[in-house]
Amino acid sequence: MKTRVLSFDEVIDALISMNRPHFANYLAMYSSWYGGIIRDPALMMAPIDDHLFHRGDGIFEAFTCRNWNIYALAPHLDRLEKGAAALNINIPVVRARLVEIIRETILAGNSGDCAVRLFVSRGPGSFSANPYESVATQLYIVITSLPQTPPPKYERGVVLKTSAIPVKTDYLATVKTCNYLPNVLMKKEAVDSGADYTISLDEHGFLGEGATENIGILTKAGDLLVPRFRRILRGITVTRAIELARTLVGNEIASVTEADITREQAYAAAEMFVFGTTVNVLPVVEYDGKKIGDGQPGPVSKRLLELFIDDEFNNKEMLTPVGA
Repeated sequence: MKTRVLSFDEVIDALISMNRPHFANYLAMYSSWYGGIIRDPALMMAPIDDHLFHRGDGIFEAFTCRNWNIYALAPHLDRLEKGAAALNINIPVVRARLVEIIRETILAGNSGDCAVRLFVSRGPGSFSANPYESVATQLYIVITSLPQTPPPKYERGVVLKTSAIPVKTDYLATVKTCNYLPNVLMKKEAVDSGADYTISLDEHGFLGEGATENIGILTKAGDLLVPRFRRILRGITVTRAIELARTLVGNEIASVTEADITREQAYAAAEMFVFGTTVNVLPVVEYDGKKIGDGQPGPVSKRLLELFIDDEFNNKEMLTPVGA
């Protein structure tokens, strides 16, 4: 059977008639390549020769909007700018205009409760590894439905497993690039094993990070520890968790600090946590088949979640109104 060569009109007709179940979650997309905002999910595409896609040559951020307020936008954009500088990629618009485009794209998506994914790419121009063959950096912003974490994961806790995927090198680990193959493989491990999340180890046996999450433990002495950010990405959520947890020092906890954490320390912890953009904080009740604490979500995880919820909805310093 001979493969057809499609005409321009045939391709457009195919796109117009295309409908996939997951399209229902795609609300709007801004594309600097197109020069505007798209609402039709079938048209939410980028050039195949963009370095972002065939080399992972780009950076991204993901954050949430709830009740028409973007949470922690400033620290996300701060990290985006640092990542762009590390990869020598120019963000194609100034920050004030970027914020304006984010707001406009959320409004076009017509949902005040959504997830925002922002990509800055080296740009299209060739399929080679040479970055100088890209014609110009590009900006893509995608608005999707906000993922909902099932309540039982907060009420009963989640299961964590050690990953066999090696941690990234120091340089790449601390930049939020689009080269996420190790993260994909870690998520596959979790799904295949029946765990909720996996966590990497460095060559010294210290805990690293999850596929898209950070972790922490509460020792039986009351110290809240998170892995040092030497070989892992400094997550915005875990950074905020550290700030919120410090308000509990002297009451619910004894201290908050970065530390080298072994699996044995995690196994013996009173509580263990997963921190992530859409989940905020989840209690870990089992790690590598071993019960954490009494096998139930502990009081500190519950208290941190309360602080996050209040922060997301009521802390004006952390909120950027979409309509303002």
